[in-house]
Amino acid sequence: MLHVFKNSWALLLGMMLLMLGNGLQGSLLSVRGGEAGFSAFEMSMVMSAYFLGFLFSSRMTPELIRRVGHVRVFAALGSFISAVLIMYPTFEHPLVWTLGRVVIGFCYCGVYVTAESWLNNAATNETRGQSLSLYMIVQMVGIIASQALLLVPDSSGYLLYVIPSVLVSIAFAPILLSITPTPAFETTKPMSLSDLYRVSPLGCVGMFLLGGVFSAQFGMAAVYGTQAGMTLQQISMFVASFYVGALLLQYPLGYMSDRMDRRQLITGCAAIGGGAAAVAVMLNGNFTMLLVAAFLIGGMSNPLYSLLIAYTNDFLGVEDMAASSGGLLFINGLGAIAGPLITGWLIEVVGPGGYFVFIGALMLSLAVYALYRMTQRAAPSVEDTAAYSPLAAGSSPVAVEVAQELAIESSQEDSQDAAA
Repeated sequence: MLHVFKNSWALLLGMMLLMLGNGLQGSLLSVRGGEAGFSAFEMSMVMSAYFLGFLFSSRMTPELIRRVGHVRVFAALGSFISAVLIMYPTFEHPLVWTLGRVVIGFCYCGVYVTAESWLNNAATNETRGQSLSLYMIVQMVGIIASQALLLVPDSSGYLLYVIPSVLVSIAFAPILLSITPTPAFETTKPMSLSDLYRVSPLGCVGMFLLGGVFSAQFGMAAVYGTQAGMTLQQISMFVASFYVGALLLQYPLGYMSDRMDRRQLITGCAAIGGGAAAVAVMLNGNFTMLLVAAFLIGGMSNPLYSLLIAYTNDFLGVEDMAASSGGLLFINGLGAIAGPLITGWLIEVVGPGGYFVFIGALMLSLAVYALYRMTQRAAPSVEDTAAYSPLAAGSSPVAVEVAQELAIESSQEDSQDAAA
């Protein structure tokens, strides 16, 4: 791990700064939007726009990189991010913020695609898994730390918009000055959605439902906190709790997933997350319980992202694993776009508790569907299952393809060992 960090520290530092900026701007808009009188549904449109831009970028950025190269795409997208962050306080209007979030989502996905392809190029077959794990840890730490920046005093009303803009601008310096050479960029043609569904109905349905859960966490947690009357410090702690849970529980659950029927683990994780959401609805006024619920929801939902990819791989040949990643990401993106819109509507209809009602409904639906799928076909033997690779929910196509490459390498090694 230290060897990986030594070779990729500039990229990892840059990505941490980028996540600091991204995590802060999402929570900041939720708080400032509430102060400006935006309704919960208007804020849900603003937050949903990020995932719309992200989805478009996942399809378009690879072609941009092939046409003009990594460095130009990286620099251009970074400039747009900084500009939009400064634009937010200048035009406090839901439509302007929505358009800005489309641009931010597009640019961040493009930045992730570019940076992750560099990281993958710098890694060897022996260190690729460690690189992916370290990259995911850096992302999570950046988002968690960003919530503390929300507490910086801002008497002018502009400082907290300037901070993420500066962080993003600085983030590109170590990456562009230290990362060489520029890698070749190739992506795998995705498998059709109908073929993917026939291979793994649970993988497809689960990724769609999980897209809604993740977008509610990343996009609407601070909106919920504002609607529930939390202080800035409480909102900061609440949002951070989701990602602390994701960071601490990802690896224990990954260890378990390689040693049991993954459908049982998917069912258990989804049921625990749904149960935590139900408790949060019933004990809405207890801030400590809200933190515990957020920790459990984040700790269950983020590993589920990796679990569903690994489970889908269990029913794919080695030659089809990489091709499946595009379809799974697209399905997840569709759920992520719809998530904030439905959450915002529920908050307006039933009050702040609608936030947890939505998350709980999706998580429990996933648990029930996983139980149903267990009655439809037998589980593959533990020896025949694909390897689990930790991924952050909302990863770009490159990160998912790297995880698929690890699964392919693991499957090939297992086949060679069995032949020997």
